[in-house]
Amino acid sequence: MAYRTVCKGAVALLIVASLGACGLGREATQRAATYSNTNNPNVIETDPDNTIWSIFNRKSGDTRVSVNKYLWSASLEVLNFLPVQSIDPFTGVIVTGYGRPPGGGSAYRATVLIDDPALDARSLNLALQTQGGRTVNTATTRAVEDAILSRAREMRLADNKF
Repeated sequence: MAYRTVCKGAVALLIVASLGACGLGREATQRAATYSNTNNPNVIETDPDNTIWSIFNRKSGDTRVSVNKYLWSASLEVLNFLPVQSIDPFTGVIVTGYGRPPGGGSAYRATVLIDDPALDARSLNLALQTQGGRTVNTATTRAVEDAILSRAREMRLADNKF
Protein backbone atom coordinates (compact mmCIF):
# COMPACT_ATOMS: atom_id res chain seq x y z
CA MET A 1 0.00 0.00 0.00
CA ALA A 2 2.84 2.42 0.84
CA TYR A 3 4.47 1.60 -2.50
CA ARG A 4 1.31 2.64 -4.36
CA THR A 5 1.15 5.95 -2.46
CA VAL A 6 4.82 6.68 -3.21
CA CYS A 7 4.27 5.96 -6.92
CA LYS A 8 1.21 8.23 -7.05
CA GLY A 9 3.16 10.99 -5.32
CA ALA A 10 6.09 10.61 -7.70
CA VAL A 11 3.80 10.74 -10.75
CA ALA A 12 1.98 13.81 -9.37
CA LEU A 13 5.32 15.54 -8.68
CA LEU A 14 6.53 14.70 -12.20
CA ILE A 15 3.35 16.15 -13.77
CA VAL A 16 3.54 19.34 -11.68
CA ALA A 17 7.23 19.80 -12.51
CA SER A 18 6.57 19.25 -16.22
CA LEU A 19 3.73 21.74 -16.31
CA GLY A 20 5.74 24.26 -14.31
CA ALA A 21 8.64 23.99 -16.74
CA CYS A 22 6.37 24.84 -19.68
CA GLY A 23 5.90 28.39 -18.45
CA LEU A 24 9.62 29.02 -18.15
CA GLY A 25 10.46 28.38 -21.81
CA ARG A 26 9.80 31.87 -23.24
CA GLU A 27 11.25 33.78 -20.26
CA ALA A 28 14.35 31.60 -20.08
CA THR A 29 14.88 32.08 -23.82
CA GLN A 30 14.63 35.85 -23.52
CA ARG A 31 16.95 35.92 -20.50
CA ALA A 32 19.51 33.80 -22.38
CA ALA A 33 19.32 36.12 -25.35
CA THR A 34 19.93 39.24 -23.23
CA TYR A 35 22.69 37.60 -21.21
CA SER A 36 24.44 36.06 -24.20
CA ASN A 37 28.10 36.55 -24.71
CA THR A 38 29.56 35.59 -28.07
CA ASN A 39 32.82 34.50 -26.47
CA ASN A 40 31.12 32.09 -24.06
CA PRO A 41 30.20 28.80 -25.79
CA ASN A 42 28.01 27.70 -22.85
CA VAL A 43 25.43 30.41 -23.46
CA ILE A 44 23.17 29.70 -26.42
CA GLU A 45 21.58 32.67 -28.13
CA THR A 46 18.17 31.77 -29.44
CA ASP A 47 15.60 33.54 -31.53
CA PRO A 48 12.04 32.71 -30.42
CA ASP A 49 10.82 33.20 -34.00
CA ASN A 50 13.31 30.65 -35.33
CA THR A 51 11.98 27.41 -33.86
CA ILE A 52 10.26 24.36 -35.22
CA TRP A 53 6.92 25.81 -34.08
CA SER A 54 7.40 29.04 -36.03
CA ILE A 55 6.70 27.06 -39.21
CA PHE A 56 3.06 26.79 -38.17
CA ASN A 57 2.78 30.45 -37.17
CA ARG A 58 4.04 31.86 -40.48
CA LYS A 59 1.59 33.93 -42.41
CA SER A 60 1.86 33.46 -46.12
CA GLY A 61 1.38 36.67 -48.06
CA ASP A 62 2.16 35.08 -51.40
CA THR A 63 -1.11 33.84 -52.87
CA ARG A 64 -0.14 34.38 -56.48
CA VAL A 65 -0.17 31.39 -58.78
CA SER A 66 2.83 31.24 -61.10
CA VAL A 67 1.43 28.74 -63.59
CA ASN A 68 0.53 29.70 -67.14
CA LYS A 69 -3.21 29.16 -67.48
CA TYR A 70 -3.01 28.39 -71.19
CA LEU A 71 -0.35 25.70 -70.73
CA TRP A 72 -2.34 24.29 -67.81
CA SER A 73 -5.58 24.06 -69.77
CA ALA A 74 -3.87 22.81 -72.92
CA SER A 75 -2.09 20.05 -70.97
CA LEU A 76 -5.36 18.83 -69.52
CA GLU A 77 -7.04 19.01 -72.92
CA VAL A 78 -4.31 17.25 -74.92
CA LEU A 79 -3.86 14.52 -72.29
CA ASN A 80 -7.60 14.09 -71.67
CA PHE A 81 -7.41 10.36 -72.54
CA LEU A 82 -5.27 9.80 -69.41
CA PRO A 83 -7.02 9.55 -66.03
CA VAL A 84 -5.90 12.34 -63.69
CA GLN A 85 -4.46 10.98 -60.44
CA SER A 86 -3.22 14.14 -58.82
CA ILE A 87 -3.40 17.79 -59.72
CA ASP A 88 -1.98 20.86 -58.01
CA PRO A 89 -2.52 24.20 -59.74
CA PHE A 90 -0.38 26.06 -57.18
CA THR A 91 2.78 24.13 -57.97
CA GLY A 92 1.85 23.37 -61.58
CA VAL A 93 1.99 19.59 -61.33
CA ILE A 94 -0.35 17.20 -63.14
CA VAL A 95 0.12 13.45 -62.59
CA THR A 96 -1.94 11.02 -64.62
CA GLY A 97 -2.54 7.30 -64.50
CA TYR A 98 -2.07 4.87 -67.35
CA GLY A 99 -4.25 5.26 -70.42
CA ARG A 100 -4.22 4.42 -74.11
CA PRO A 101 -4.26 7.19 -76.71
CA PRO A 102 -7.04 7.02 -79.29
CA GLY A 103 -5.94 4.55 -81.94
CA GLY A 104 -2.78 3.63 -80.00
CA GLY A 105 -1.72 0.28 -78.66
CA SER A 106 0.59 1.11 -75.77
CA ALA A 107 -0.56 2.53 -72.46
CA TYR A 108 1.18 5.65 -71.20
CA ARG A 109 1.18 7.83 -68.15
CA ALA A 110 2.34 11.42 -67.90
CA THR A 111 3.69 13.85 -65.38
CA VAL A 112 3.49 17.51 -66.35
CA LEU A 113 5.25 20.38 -64.58
CA ILE A 114 4.50 23.97 -65.54
CA ASP A 115 6.97 26.06 -63.59
CA ASP A 116 6.77 29.51 -65.15
CA PRO A 117 3.95 31.95 -65.90
CA ALA A 118 5.33 32.58 -69.40
CA LEU A 119 3.81 30.89 -72.43
CA ASP A 120 7.12 29.38 -73.44
CA ALA A 121 8.50 25.92 -74.20
CA ARG A 122 10.85 26.24 -71.20
CA SER A 123 7.83 26.57 -68.90
CA LEU A 124 6.55 23.10 -69.84
CA ASN A 125 8.21 19.93 -68.58
CA LEU A 126 6.69 16.61 -69.62
CA ALA A 127 7.67 13.07 -68.66
CA LEU A 128 5.97 10.12 -70.35
CA GLN A 129 6.27 6.51 -69.25
CA THR A 130 5.05 3.25 -70.72
CA GLN A 131 3.11 0.58 -68.83
CA GLY A 132 6.35 -1.35 -68.27
CA GLY A 133 7.97 1.64 -66.56
CA ARG A 134 10.26 2.59 -69.45
CA THR A 135 10.53 6.17 -70.60
CA VAL A 136 9.04 7.02 -73.96
CA ASN A 137 11.39 7.96 -76.77
CA THR A 138 12.28 11.62 -77.17
CA ALA A 139 10.41 12.09 -80.45
CA THR A 140 7.10 11.02 -78.91
CA THR A 141 7.59 13.25 -75.89
CA ARG A 142 8.51 16.16 -78.16
CA ALA A 143 5.39 15.59 -80.28
CA VAL A 144 3.15 15.70 -77.19
CA GLU A 145 4.92 18.83 -75.92
CA ASP A 146 4.43 20.47 -79.34
CA ALA A 147 0.73 19.57 -79.29
CA ILE A 148 0.33 21.13 -75.82
CA LEU A 149 2.22 24.29 -76.85
CA SER A 150 0.23 24.64 -80.07
CA ARG A 151 -3.08 24.26 -78.25
CA ALA A 152 -1.97 26.78 -75.59
CA ARG A 153 -1.12 29.33 -78.29
CA GLU A 154 -4.50 28.74 -79.96
CA MET A 155 -6.26 29.34 -76.64
CA ARG A 156 -4.32 32.56 -76.07
CA LEU A 157 -5.13 33.86 -79.55
CA ALA A 158 -8.81 33.03 -79.01
CA ASP A 159 -8.76 34.97 -75.71
CA ASN A 160 -7.24 38.05 -77.35
CA LYS A 161 -10.02 38.27 -79.95
CA PHE A 162 -12.60 39.23 -77.34
